[in-house]
Amino acid sequence: MDPKPTSAARTSLSHIMTSVDTNLLGTVHGGVIMKLVDDVAGAVAQRHAGGPAVTAAMDGMTFLHPVRVGDLVHAHAQVNWAGRSSMEVGVRVLAEPWDRAGVPPTRVATAYLVFVAVDDQGAPRSVPPVVPETPEDERRMREAEIRRHHRLTRRDEILASRTATH
Repeated sequence: MDPKPTSAARTSLSHIMTSVDTNLLGTVHGGVIMKLVDDVAGAVAQRHAGGPAVTAAMDGMTFLHPVRVGDLVHAHAQVNWAGRSSMEVGVRVLAEPWDRAGVPPTRVATAYLVFVAVDDQGAPRSVPPVVPETPEDERRMREAEIRRHHRLTRRDEILASRTATH
């Protein structure tokens, strides 16, 4: 498969937060932000893979600031790393007032999701390699490899622990 640059599948989604998005504290429910994150990451993964890809893991979701009713929320995503059939998609979430132009957006969340490309039967299929285009893309790829290593090491240690106790 021909490699694809990080910019090839980069995508953004935006949503105006309303009262139906709030939690009991009156701020936007984290699950609403998580759905927006999964939606944009899924679009990026499928664009990169050239077809269906499913969420395999959310490797990290960090909420930095609360989101309020009336905020215009933007989720920006790109493929950070691609392996044989899986890929990591990084998402940055920004919020700004919907009714005031020129107010700098606030970074409200970041997330890293792992997707696996699947065929018509749901079996993993190959994805193209991703080619970083900027020093930031190279940094994101290095950090994605670290997260992958930690994720796989944690999985192996848990499986070893389960077999050691039986």
